[in-house]
Amino acid sequence: MTAVIGMVAFILVMIGISTSAILSQVLYVNLGAQVDEAAASIQPRAAFQGSAEQVLESGFFDSGTLLVMNSRGTGISGAVVGDDGVRALTSDDLGRIADSLQAASEADAQTVDLPNLGEYRVRTFQTPGSDSIFLVGLPLSSVTSTIGAILTTVALVTTGGLLLLAVIIAIVIRLGLRPLRAVAETATRVASLRMDQGDVSITERVPAEQVDDHTEIGQVGTALNTLLDRVDASLSARQRNEELMRRFVADASHELRTPLASIRGFSELSLRAMRQAQDDESRQRIALAVETTEQSLERIQAQSLRMTTLVEDLLLLARLDEGQELVYGSVDLTRLAVEAVGDARPAGPDHVWTIDVPDTPVELAGDASRLHQVVANLLANARTHTPAGSEVNVSVAHEGAEAVLRVHDNGPGIDPSVASQLFERFARADRSRDRKTGGTGLGLSIARAIVDAHRGTISVKSTPGDTTFEVRLPAKPADPV
Repeated sequence: MTAVIGMVAFILVMIGISTSAILSQVLYVNLGAQVDEAAASIQPRAAFQGSAEQVLESGFFDSGTLLVMNSRGTGISGAVVGDDGVRALTSDDLGRIADSLQAASEADAQTVDLPNLGEYRVRTFQTPGSDSIFLVGLPLSSVTSTIGAILTTVALVTTGGLLLLAVIIAIVIRLGLRPLRAVAETATRVASLRMDQGDVSITERVPAEQVDDHTEIGQVGTALNTLLDRVDASLSARQRNEELMRRFVADASHELRTPLASIRGFSELSLRAMRQAQDDESRQRIALAVETTEQSLERIQAQSLRMTTLVEDLLLLARLDEGQELVYGSVDLTRLAVEAVGDARPAGPDHVWTIDVPDTPVELAGDASRLHQVVANLLANARTHTPAGSEVNVSVAHEGAEAVLRVHDNGPGIDPSVASQLFERFARADRSRDRKTGGTGLGLSIARAIVDAHRGTISVKSTPGDTTFEVRLPAKPADPV
C-alpha cells in the first residue's frame, strides 16, 4: 500500500509542478500584455507631459505601475503608482534601476529585481516622432502570489487526496482481504484438528459469503473448501477402510481359528487313542484306536482343505487388489455361462436350472478362468440361499458396448439390512456363526474384485421372489473397424 501511495503522490506532485509551470508561463504572458497595454496608454501622454510623475497622474493606472522617461527637455525622470498615489523616484532610485537594467539581459521584455521596488516585468518603448524613450513596468508580486496560491492549493489538495486515497485503499484492502482472512482462520482451525486417529470429520469451511468465483481471493476460498471436502471424504474412506480391515481381520481370525481348533482337537484325540492302545495291547483297543485315528485324520483333512480354500481366497483378493492374477484372452461369455450351469446342476439337483443365451457368441477380452469363477460364485450363492425347488435362470446378452450376464432366482430375496454390504468381505446374509450355509463370506467379494479388475460392474436388485445379480463387462465390438 505504501508503494501505491508513494507512486500516486509522485504523480500528483509532478502534475502540480507541471500545472504551476504552465500557469506561470501564462501569467508572465498576461503580465507582458498588461505592460504593453499600459505603454499604449502612456505613449500619447508622454509627448505632452514633462515628467514621468505628471504622465502617471494624468491617467488611471494599476497600483505598482512603474514609468521611467528620458527626454531632452526634462531629462531622466521616474515615478511609481502606489496605494496612496503617484510617487516620484529619486535620483538614487533611478541610478539603481539603470544598474539593474544593464545587468539584465537585453530583450523586449525583461524581469528584473529593482531596488526598493521588488521584481518587475519591464519593457522599453520609444515615443513616435521624437528621440524620447520610456520604460514601463508592472510588479511580479501578483504573479508570485498567484503562483504561491496555486502551489499551496496543489500541496493541500495533494495532501488531502493522499490521505483520502490512503483511507480508501485501506478500506478496499481490508474488504478485499476479508475472504483471505476467512481462509486463514479456516486453515488455522483445521490445522488444530487431530487427524492421526479415531473418526475424524472436517466440518470447517470458508463461509459462503466469503467465496466468490469471480475474484482471485474468492477462488482461493473455493479451492480450500474443495480441498477440505476431498480431505474429509478421504478421511471418511480411511475410517471405513480401517473398520472394514478390523472386521476383516476379526472374521478371518475366526474362520481360521475354527478349523485350527478342530485340527488340534482331532489330533489330540488321535494321540490319546494311540497312547491308550499302547498301554492296552488288546485287539479291541487297537481296532478302536485305528478307527478313531482314521476319523480324526479325515476331519483334519477336511478342515485343512477348508483353511486352504480360505487362504487361497484371501490371497486371490490381495492379488486382485494389486492388479495381478489376471491372464487376458478372448472369452466367449455364452459358452462360459453354459458350462457354469452344467457344473451347477449336479451340485443342486433339487433346483430348476434354466439358461437363456443368444444364437451368436458374446465375446469379450478377459481372464476366462476368473470370469468362470464369477459365474460359479453367483450360481453357488443362488443355490445356497434359495430353498429346494427354486428356479435359477442365467441369461447372457450383448447390450451396446457391454456384455451382460444376469443370474435370477425366485427365492425369498435378500434382507435389505445387508443388501448394501453384500459385496463386502465376509459379508453374509446369515450373520450367525452357526449358519447352515457354511460359506466364508468371500464369494461375492471375490466376484466383485474380478469384475472390477475387468473394468466392469456388478450389482443386485432383490425383492421377495425376485432377485437378480447383473454383471456388465466391456464387450468386443461387432465390427473391429
